[in-house]
Formats: sequence, C-alpha cells, structure tokens
Amino acid sequence: MHEQFSTSYVQEAGQLEISRVLRNTYGLLAMTLAFSGLVAFLSMQMKAAYPNIFVVLIGFYGLFFLTAKLQNSAWGLLSTFALTGFMGYTLGPILNMYLGLPNGGQIITSAMAMTALVFSGLSAYVLISRKDMSFLGGFITAGCLVLLGAMLVGFFFEITGLQLAISAGFVLFSSACILYQTSAIIHGGERNYIMATVGLYVSIYNLLISLLQLLGIMGSDD
Repeated sequence: MHEQFSTSYVQEAGQLEISRVLRNTYGLLAMTLAFSGLVAFLSMQMKAAYPNIFVVLIGFYGLFFLTAKLQNSAWGLLSTFALTGFMGYTLGPILNMYLGLPNGGQIITSAMAMTALVFSGLSAYVLISRKDMSFLGGFITAGCLVLLGAMLVGFFFEITGLQLAISAGFVLFSSACILYQTSAIIHGGERNYIMATVGLYVSIYNLLISLLQLLGIMGSDD
C-alpha cells in the first residue's frame, strides 16, 4: 500500500513538473516571438542591412551558448531575449528584401501563416497523442549533417534546384525538431523551460525562413 502511494505520488509530482515546464515554455515562447517581431519591425523601419554572415554566426552561437550556461538562473531569461532579439534584427532585412518583390507581401503573409499552422498542428499532435518522438533524434542528427553538406556545396557551386532542395529539407528538419522538442518536454526529457523555449524558437525561425525561400523561389518561376 505504501509503495503504491509512493509510486502515485512520484507520478503526480512528475506530471505537475511537466505541466509547469509546458506552461512556462509556451508563455516565454509567446513573449520572445512578440519581442523578436517587434525588433524585426524596427529593423525594417530603419532599413538595416543584413549583418555579415560571420557576425550572424558569432552572435547566434555566442548568445546560444551563453543562454545554455545561464539556463538555471534569472540571467538566462535576459540572455534568451537577447538571442531572440538578435534573430529578430536579422529577420528585418530579409523581410525587406521580400517586400521588394512584386508579390513580396503575399509571400511573407503566406509564409507566416504556414509557419503558425505547421507549428500549431505539430505541437497539438504531440500534446494530444502523447507519442514519444525520441526516435527522431537520429534523423535530426543525420539531417543536420546532410543540410550542412548541401549548404557547403551550394556555397562553392551553382547547382540548379539545390537551393530549393535545401529549403525543403529545412522545412522537414524544422518540423522534426518541433515534434522532438515538444515530445521531450511532455516525456520529461527536457525540464528546463529556457532551453525548451530557445529550441522551439530556433525551429520556428528556421521554418519561417525556409518557407519564405520556397515561396520566393516558386513565385519567381511563375
């Protein structure tokens, strides 16, 4: 009887912890997306130029590793907003570039709507089905290496259709990451809501950029 009570108590405590992480993650994600959107809007209004690729990489990975180091302190929240704000700043020039296209406004609206739909649908699927998506870990690792290799090839060689394939690959990769990260939260694999938020934010950002590229490429072919 005592063992049953102990097991029940542990399970209930675990579910409460998972609910707390989920609540904090989606709350912080909503705030960082809003903040990132505001920074992107300001960046667009200032007509800021897209930073040098090395500045982007150093800025992103520097802030990412800083956030990982501070994830268990209040400073981790500040670092999270710094990271998402920086990514919002880099998004502004990209959106301005698409606005310069004849159907740029439609491309941006469609990409944002599709991003919201994909994220909501995938998250709802995992939360409702409670399926364990940990098996996607190998696919995500392999996909990361394949996409990295494809990007390096695209950097040195101009291959027709490669950019389209890379963008489509990133859509699948980001979707798999959303499934994997959401599953990790509800199955107790991710207990830190700051890192959970950063993971989901990066997946959403990559998904949006990839859909913009796909729609832009298809739109230019018309």
